[in-house]
Amino acid sequence: MRMVDIIEKKRDGHDLSEAEIHFVIENYTKEIIPEYQMSAFLMAIYFQGMTSDETAYLTKAMIESGDQIDLSAISGIKVDKHSTGGVGDTTTLILAPLVAAVGVSVAKMSGRGLGHTGGTIDKLESIAGFYVELSQKDFIELVNKNQLAVVGQSGNLTPADKKIYSLRDVTATVDSIPLIASSIMSKKIAAGADAIVLDVKVGAGAFMKNQTDAKKLAETMVKIGTDLGRNTVAVLSNMDQPLGYAIGNALEMKEAIQTLKGNGPKDLHELCIVLGSKMVVLANKASTEEEARKMLEQVIENGQALEKLKQLIASQGGDETVVDDESKLPQAPYETPVILNKEGYIKGIIADEIGVAASMLGAGRTTKEADIDLSVGIVLHKKIGDFVEKDEKIATMYSHSLDINDVQNKVIAAYELTDTQPIIPKLIIG
Repeated sequence: MRMVDIIEKKRDGHDLSEAEIHFVIENYTKEIIPEYQMSAFLMAIYFQGMTSDETAYLTKAMIESGDQIDLSAISGIKVDKHSTGGVGDTTTLILAPLVAAVGVSVAKMSGRGLGHTGGTIDKLESIAGFYVELSQKDFIELVNKNQLAVVGQSGNLTPADKKIYSLRDVTATVDSIPLIASSIMSKKIAAGADAIVLDVKVGAGAFMKNQTDAKKLAETMVKIGTDLGRNTVAVLSNMDQPLGYAIGNALEMKEAIQTLKGNGPKDLHELCIVLGSKMVVLANKASTEEEARKMLEQVIENGQALEKLKQLIASQGGDETVVDDESKLPQAPYETPVILNKEGYIKGIIADEIGVAASMLGAGRTTKEADIDLSVGIVLHKKIGDFVEKDEKIATMYSHSLDINDVQNKVIAAYELTDTQPIIPKLIIG
């Protein structure tokens, strides 16, 4: 085979065979195929798309490019969850102990986040002593013992995806549904899950801005998972405003603890119950989502979900007393209110702008090597549908400096007011 022939074939809109796609991925991973040819190949996919079979072949080839985690030594069905990102997305911190509390094994591999705030690993590491560098043997033993463990991603998991993702970022080929779907699903399947629940975000603060594209992405990923032998379901959830109130690592950890105590934001609680119910059903711990929902609500009410979080923290070296004393989480030295000088109902919040504002305070990183400030961020006090009095506080910024007028202005500019009561956006779209 010749790479130039494969590029030409895809450029002209023809379907590629499994052998051709495997050839491309294997040889690009081995650095036999140069980046300029791979760039042309990605651009051909961007314009011509891929069939569902081609996308499954691409995913399979990326899985086979590196390590695959064998979780067969863990008893029961292992269910993983993935979110396509957003602003204030704290769900994994809540879902993992919540679902484990009803007996579902959660063997969670997570990464460090780029963008607005850190990833799940960063948020957990805001707890003193918590470590994620577990051997595979210790990881499996912890899940069998406690139904729950969280570990950092293997360095050689889907190396083809890492190389391709970096290239897409600089060749304007990120916004391609086959490339997005294969990137996400290759990592999830290589991580060893038996079943996968996908939370596909839709809206201004999400990667997918409209429902049509989000639904297409969800359907593509579900088909990939099903074709590759994983029971896969997807939920479309609204990200036209931040999820919950907290944006920032320690702040989101605090909000997760509050949610497991039954005192969290309604939208965050509801999304976790919806996603968790699907995980419980896929694990065969409940026959219906209604039954699963009751089980999850019960372990929040009786404190078992909170105890499972304490168990997770303690078993991975962390200080579990943080659950009862949230002041032990990293604290920023300055709190600055964000004030609106007009009144009205909140019609919209540009979630992306709130996320960028939190990143400007130091809550996120722009490169994998960059430092992240676990203590800083923003807590919202008003969301869509709420009424704001003139000179009322709509948010609080937590920072290491008082020179943050540009951040304050960005938060203010993200709020859109109206004189009439707006319709509150539906959280679960489909």
